[in-house]
Amino acid sequence: MLSKYLSAIWAALGPGLGHCLGQSTLIAILAGPVVFGFVNGPQIRAQSPPTTAAAPPSFEVASIKPNRSGDMRMGIRFQPGRFNASGATVKQLITLAYDVRDFQVSGGPSWISSDKYDIDAKEPDALAEELAKLPPDQRREKMGLLMQSLLADRFQLRVSHGTKELPVYALVIAKNGPKIQEAKPGDSYPNGMKGRDGRALGHGGMIGMAPGQLTGQGVPLVFLVQQLAQQLGRRVLDQTGLKGNYDFTLKWTPDQSSAAMLQGPPGGGPGPDNAPPPDSSGPSIFTAIQEQLGLKLESTKGPVETLVIDHVAQPSEN
Repeated sequence: MLSKYLSAIWAALGPGLGHCLGQSTLIAILAGPVVFGFVNGPQIRAQSPPTTAAAPPSFEVASIKPNRSGDMRMGIRFQPGRFNASGATVKQLITLAYDVRDFQVSGGPSWISSDKYDIDAKEPDALAEELAKLPPDQRREKMGLLMQSLLADRFQLRVSHGTKELPVYALVIAKNGPKIQEAKPGDSYPNGMKGRDGRALGHGGMIGMAPGQLTGQGVPLVFLVQQLAQQLGRRVLDQTGLKGNYDFTLKWTPDQSSAAMLQGPPGGGPGPDNAPPPDSSGPSIFTAIQEQLGLKLESTKGPVETLVIDHVAQPSEN
């Protein structure tokens, strides 16, 4: 299942902040007590005799307001005891809450991908203290359940889970070996990624994204796998066997349509839409992965978790 490799996301957002401006995105993962990355909520199975399940955790109070500013930036922030979102769509919130990618979610009205909201939610003090004491995997699960409760309560969200055997990509080591650089502990990255003010963001645990570019500073490969899956519209399985944290920069020529992006890797046959290759002198994402990272994407099939939106409504008033 997708959660098997996404649940490896360990980086903390302590005040970590992911934001995007236009099509550029920077997600900063800073050391702290709150772990970012969710696992799927437990599926309910019939039992005999029936037992009373514990109520899922929920925020103590949450403010949800429409964001009509026209600002293209989107921010998600977890900090001890609070959750904040700015300019986030419901579909983005669903993917975070259930630890799935956009292409795994189907159903629902069009506004879940267009209407944006600002959210300020507070955890009960006792729950915040409990989360701080939990190991990372249990903390991730609790945080996902918190968001699921918020969506169910304020957006009346109901979903169905499923699994389908679908085309996926396996990320493997290329013939001549990996070219990514293992991160140095404590590296200050003086020439690394920079913030909006032009200053170097001097720490590891960061990933920066822009059209045709993906940069990692001291991150596990799960972050690369996650972003490749989002770009390619398919689940990507990490079969490299590479552990630890890495520095890398991947540059490719973005295709002009999602259909072109979904074409298969060189020599692997056409993609699902049989789109022609892009008319560009730059490398495709598949070629760039091999030449720049020493890795390779191979077409295969595997189980892909799906999430179907059965019901959703615009949020209740605060």
